[in-house]
Amino acid sequence: MTLSLILASSSPFRRMLMENAGLAFAAVRAQIDERAIEAPLERDGATPDAVALVLAKAKAKEVSDRFSGALVIGSDQTMSLGETVFHKPQNLMEAENHLLALSGKTHRLNSAIALAKDGDIIWEHLSHAELTMRPLSRQFIGRYLSRVGEKAFASVGAYQLESEGIQLFSAINGDYFTILGLPMLPLLGKLRELDMIDG
Repeated sequence: MTLSLILASSSPFRRMLMENAGLAFAAVRAQIDERAIEAPLERDGATPDAVALVLAKAKAKEVSDRFSGALVIGSDQTMSLGETVFHKPQNLMEAENHLLALSGKTHRLNSAIALAKDGDIIWEHLSHAELTMRPLSRQFIGRYLSRVGEKAFASVGAYQLESEGIQLFSAINGDYFTILGLPMLPLLGKLRELDMIDG
């Protein structure tokens, strides 16, 4: 018997990746307070990798607890520069500060996936991408933010690589799916192993 598949996310980007891969699934937002889970982890010195994994597992488990028998995909992504974890900017000043901090440096996207069934985590995975931002002047950042507007608040780095944000970078090392926050190749491999999709 084929179990139902649920993506524990309301992210349009993650839904798009799943739909484009031809997967039949439902999308259900996890009812968790991410900042409340994250704050003590960061206070205790958890790595950006660990934070991403804890949040991915929390999302998968919360939705799995509500949908008996379903296989639930939880995912989360953190962005780090060294051990500093960045959060989505809340306004243009925060977006500008993010871009000034990242300018001329290489930062890392840490994308975690967890699978849960009947409240138990049965698999977890972490992928990384490293992105080098070219040196940016404060004036260019101001012009960029005036063009993209509130779209800058939709991502932790104040950019979308799939649109004008690509102009901010000089080098990218990592796959597209990891950058968008759902490493599809390891996920599809695990779904085939579990006989959830045609192998």
